Amino acid sequence: MKSLLLREYNHLEIADLPRPDAGPQEVLVRVEACGICGSDVHGYDGSSGRRIPPIVMGHEAAGTVAAVGRGVTAFKPGDRVTFDSTVYCGACDYCRRGEINLCDRREVVGVSCGDYRRHGAFAEYVTVPERIVYRLPPAMQFSEAAMLEAVSVALHAVRMSGNADDRTALVIGAGMIGLLTMQAARAAGYPRVISADIDATRLRLARDLGADAALHLSGAELAAEVRALTGGHGAGVVFEAVGRTETVATAIESVRKGGTVVLIGNIAPQVVLPLQVVVSRQLRLQGTAASAGEYPEAIDLVTSGKIRIQPLITAVASLEEGPRWFERLHAGEPNLMKIVLTPNAPDSATTGALR
Repeated sequence: MKSLLLREYNHLEIADLPRPDAGPQEVLVRVEACGICGSDVHGYDGSSGRRIPPIVMGHEAAGTVAAVGRGVTAFKPGDRVTFDSTVYCGACDYCRRGEINLCDRREVVGVSCGDYRRHGAFAEYVTVPERIVYRLPPAMQFSEAAMLEAVSVALHAVRMSGNADDRTALVIGAGMIGLLTMQAARAAGYPRVISADIDATRLRLARDLGADAALHLSGAELAAEVRALTGGHGAGVVFEAVGRTETVATAIESVRKGGTVVLIGNIAPQVVLPLQVVVSRQLRLQGTAASAGEYPEAIDLVTSGKIRIQPLITAVASLEEGPRWFERLHAGEPNLMKIVLTPNAPDSATTGALR
């Protein structure tokens, strides 16, 4: 089968690999769409340490069931599906509590990190366990369905923030996850949601998608403006969707006493923490990892239009165009958001911008 293989760091190639077979309790999916995640771009150059070559990356995917293994009862060939990126065991203490993202035997589709290697969905076919597969609504496009993994991550982050109450929410970072988190916070009932970034183009998109305010500020200036907008108190919750020392510090400076900072961004392996501020202002720092059963909610919110994803898709492209798009994303080309690859599109497929 045709696959986009990370042969070595910074080198992707179209390779012919054996088509996998569906084992017991597994579903073979014919991949119709797979999004390039920021974590794939960091894996491409080796900076994350979680895409050790050779590996077929890709975990934001959707397609049709091509075959089912022994014991599969919920799906049949031809069904339109998506699947979670997290492969959980279903038997450990965390799984039994519903914390499947913390599974003791957790694996991630399209990841190789030394402990395991699981090929992903930048290929014509991929096998996944039946328990992580979800049926798609008939009207949902595959390119939209490839965004559900990211939507579920945003929903999980908002869920980990606690109750919306009457608080103002600030989202630092208007990239893919930041824009989805902003929309998820609005859907959860936060009465006012503020988006902040240093990219004016992304902030225009944030306003279009429903942000009550879009602040082209950072650091102390951003914290001061947030306090001014909240009667001097600060935001009730801050979602940090960047993952650097500077933005984490700004999130802590922008939250009210007794408030919550939800840490979503995961770029830097370590950050410097203003410990005395956290302790003396009794702040709650809440990490959030992947998702834990939010896929049905993600499907409902996208179907209803409460979370809009089409404006976030920059282009849909064939698998053969994947190496070029990875190069552009890795170079930090401005105004690129989500690129969706279509492994089963004809080789001559033309990249189509959707916005």
